[in-house]
Amino acid sequence: MAANGQNTCDRSKIHLDIALTPADSLAMIPILLLAAGQSSRMRGRDKLLEEIDGTPILNLLSARAIMVGPVFVTLPDLNHPRRKALPGDATAVPVPEARNGMSNSLKAGISALPDTATGVIILPADMPDITTADLAAIKAHSQQNLAPIVRATTSDGKPGHPIYFARSLFSLLQNLSGDRGAYQICQDYSAQTKLVPLKGQRARLDLDTPEEWEYFLKNRNQ
Repeated sequence: MAANGQNTCDRSKIHLDIALTPADSLAMIPILLLAAGQSSRMRGRDKLLEEIDGTPILNLLSARAIMVGPVFVTLPDLNHPRRKALPGDATAVPVPEARNGMSNSLKAGISALPDTATGVIILPADMPDITTADLAAIKAHSQQNLAPIVRATTSDGKPGHPIYFARSLFSLLQNLSGDRGAYQICQDYSAQTKLVPLKGQRARLDLDTPEEWEYFLKNRNQ
């Protein structure tokens, strides 16, 4: 099973100690789901259309995210089969050059956000254990301190996702290149990053291969 953290910065089951205030709840912080990848390790299957309890993971994560804020989802194009898996409230964002690296997906997603967005929470769409409560925790922490980045970690401190970026970093995100995503931004701002531990390994657990999917579905309730 993958828990390798290959992610933006390199590539309701959890009890929270914080709560969103009315002001926090009204803050315009969209969730950007990265779903424009090629599923190149799935041997012809689409990892984002793989099902958990009969629901495609892309639909599942979009529905969880919508409970926290407006949801934008990057896709290879607007006619891609993944679009049918999106809830009606999610906004699809086409990424014509998605094959050329994650940076293109990030740039397209940031460019699609409304001018009123004060920040963004970024989450790859292949991370099945991220819950609504996890996303709400990142949002709450982003509103309770001035850190330009708020990043989830595993329970033992390894950095992962979701990641909040303040609007002050949007210009940097829009000038990315290559397939390392926002890695250099995360490095440059590491001293100013607020880390938020999540339960277990969920902040780094992604599913990239049929074997990882099989293992996850067989063992997830154990």
